[in-house]
Amino acid sequence: MKVFPSTLTTLLTLGSLARPSMAFLSPSRPAAFYTSSSNLAMAEKLPILAQEEVMSQKAHGTSEKPVMKELRWNCDYDTADRICNFNRHYAEYAGYWTSTEFLKFVKDREDPEAPINFYDSNTGKLLFTAPVGRTMQEFLMESSSHGWPSFRDEECNWEYVRCLKDGECISTAGTHLGHNIPDKSGNRYCINLVSVAGQENKES
Repeated sequence: MKVFPSTLTTLLTLGSLARPSMAFLSPSRPAAFYTSSSNLAMAEKLPILAQEEVMSQKAHGTSEKPVMKELRWNCDYDTADRICNFNRHYAEYAGYWTSTEFLKFVKDREDPEAPINFYDSNTGKLLFTAPVGRTMQEFLMESSSHGWPSFRDEECNWEYVRCLKDGECISTAGTHLGHNIPDKSGNRYCINLVSVAGQENKES
């Protein structure tokens, strides 16, 4: 299968120029589950809200432990640990995700259109799967447009993803992920790549 060369070339170029400027549906359910008439009520209640206590102080900031040492896509450990565990409002700089090895990872896969699983950088639990219901090109272009990986309701694993009333997007373990910034298409979860660059926890 051919990958969309112009899109990746453009994004890779953006990655090389990026500069600092200072964010599921159940994996056992197909995307069609959330578009059937019998399940519209559930979709209308998204995102699932959490109480502030989820982000209370724990053994390591808002989490029980630091982020993994071996993060995917060569994400920076110190940046990840600071954003995930000692932060409620700030983010990796816009475009940071294009400066990592993420785009190369997409391009070099046997099937570059296949959905990618994104795991909590603290716990390794599955948080997002994208793209779902759209092409990889659409996912990458929307993320590029906004500056951060941008997920939709059907790409979230609601077993572990939550939002607070102010829009902060978090994991049930207390990891700061980013923010929900809705647009005309609905909820849009702008997520720090460093927050979802964990290795899969196969024991979870």
